[in-house]
Amino acid sequence: MVSSELQAGAPHPNGRPEPRRKGWPTPLVGLVLALALGALGGPLGWLWTMLAPDVPLIKTEGGARLTDPQPEEFVAADGWFTLLGLGFGLLAAIAVWALLRRHRGPFVLLGLAVGTVGAALVAWWVGTLGQSDFERLAASAPVGTPLSQPAELRAGGFEWLWGVIPTLQGDVLLPAFGAVVMYTLLAGWSRYPSLVPEPEPAAPLALEAAPEPAPTAWQPPLDVPRPPAGPDWRPQPINGVGIDGPAKDPMPGAGPWASPPHGPPPPPA
Repeated sequence: MVSSELQAGAPHPNGRPEPRRKGWPTPLVGLVLALALGALGGPLGWLWTMLAPDVPLIKTEGGARLTDPQPEEFVAADGWFTLLGLGFGLLAAIAVWALLRRHRGPFVLLGLAVGTVGAALVAWWVGTLGQSDFERLAASAPVGTPLSQPAELRAGGFEWLWGVIPTLQGDVLLPAFGAVVMYTLLAGWSRYPSLVPEPEPAAPLALEAAPEPAPTAWQPPLDVPRPPAGPDWRPQPINGVGIDGPAKDPMPGAGPWASPPHGPPPPPA
């Protein structure tokens, strides 16, 4: 009898149901997964601000100006965000595939996509936290003061279409792109039609080979007596007539028999 902590799962190959532990429903797992991945955007954004270089500026009478007309720091900031976001999406897909094996399917894929998009937005928001401090410093700094502007994402972001529809573009979609592609590839390579690992069929018991008979010494064949010969099955002639016609009498006039009489001839009278 299965305890209350277990419930019947998929049927076993031998006909008995396979016990399965109770757990969260798959849609709830997808929702929790999206929230957890979105929260990981905080460490991702902090790592981006640590790796992306600051942009060198100088304070002038007209405000902060670039020291180089074509700085590479803007491209480097977008590049680091792209690499970190794409790597985060790939690793998240592999981890979700390995850890949530019992809940594989479209709900987990949806939670993965929404969660990685949320992580990208949170990482972008964490990177912009230092912009307010920079603007205050630039406003109060005297002319000629060198300044360092924190990394800023220029190749993606969040916008409102017609003031109503939120739209995402650029690098903030790369984590979701990498996660969905990797999860789909793992599902395509899975050997289970339902994507959920199934119990392996029990191996058949090996049959023991029958022992070979011990060799015996050769014995000559027994001399079995032959049965006595039965009566002749061939038909005998009747009155000198057989199945092949009249028998040929070697002694004409001696009678109906085809053979001479036995014994010596009678003495003459």
